[in-house]
Amino acid sequence: MQAQKVTVEADIAAIIADVWRACTIPKDIMQWNAASDTWHTTSVSVDLRVGGAFSSRMEAKDGSFGFDFAGVYTKVVAPRSIEYSLGDRTVEVAFAAADGRTKVRITFDVEAANSAEQQRAGWQAILDNFARYVVAKQASVS
Repeated sequence: MQAQKVTVEADIAAIIADVWRACTIPKDIMQWNAASDTWHTTSVSVDLRVGGAFSSRMEAKDGSFGFDFAGVYTKVVAPRSIEYSLGDRTVEVAFAAADGRTKVRITFDVEAANSAEQQRAGWQAILDNFARYVVAKQASVS
């Protein structure tokens, strides 16, 4: 049976090189990788190459819960796309540049533990945090 896919998107007011870096550098990922202010990412590792592994540890700030988000890169085309597997699920991240902006589109296979809508909301919240982080980082450098 084909896995159900969900897509989330963001249009970011930043050039593709800045968006790519913020998405692939561990110290940046730690700053934006959370679905809400009550969560944070405590560690990140990235081996950005086909066959390379990545992981991030996400935890509730009150210490009540945490989990590891980990996978293996299956395709890396800098700065245009990243694909990875999460066990038997796949994720595709596409970056498209236009007029000094970058559109990020993430398409992922739904997992069984939570509804597709819950997953869409969580992934969109993280992507929205990412977009805000990139724009704020760019503004602080200017």
